[in-house]
Amino acid sequence: MATDPVSKLQLVCRHIRSFQDFPKKGILFRDICPLLKDPAALTAATDLFEDHVRANHPDVDLIVGLDARGFLFGPLLAQRLGIGFVLVRKKGKLPGRTVSVAYDLEYGKAEAEMQEDAVTAGQKVLLIDDLLATGGTLFAACELMKKQQAEVLGCMVVIELKELNGAEKLKSQVFSLVQY
Repeated sequence: MATDPVSKLQLVCRHIRSFQDFPKKGILFRDICPLLKDPAALTAATDLFEDHVRANHPDVDLIVGLDARGFLFGPLLAQRLGIGFVLVRKKGKLPGRTVSVAYDLEYGKAEAEMQEDAVTAGQKVLLIDDLLATGGTLFAACELMKKQQAEVLGCMVVIELKELNGAEKLKSQVFSLVQY
């Protein structure tokens, strides 16, 4: 079992695999399924996120996870921190009154939404997802938080694809475990 941050990060990296030409030709897909399958690797990733939050954001109120892989890491982290977890989903997936924002995709538009009462004005939130590529989805989620007058402390991801410059699109701090 990895105990120090460097060993934990190495364990996480060993459990990310690549698939050439998925989902289409020219894309190198970074797969976190092996990380999720291995309890020690998943624990290491969660530990690293927890260490970052405790050191840099001790005043966070909520972890906000993005549909769908942010749902895998977010609740684990929130539980460890003793705080709540909030879902940001694709449009039409949540019951009750919702608030949404539209955003651009590579080939079209999409909407992200959350339940209207999920976040209240003034709450300090951290967003989490598995991957930061162009930044569109995380940017939309940040805008959604701002629409509800929450304070976005930062964004956290397992993998950041640096060459796509997604962090530049976000107006908040980005913490990534692994960069390609």
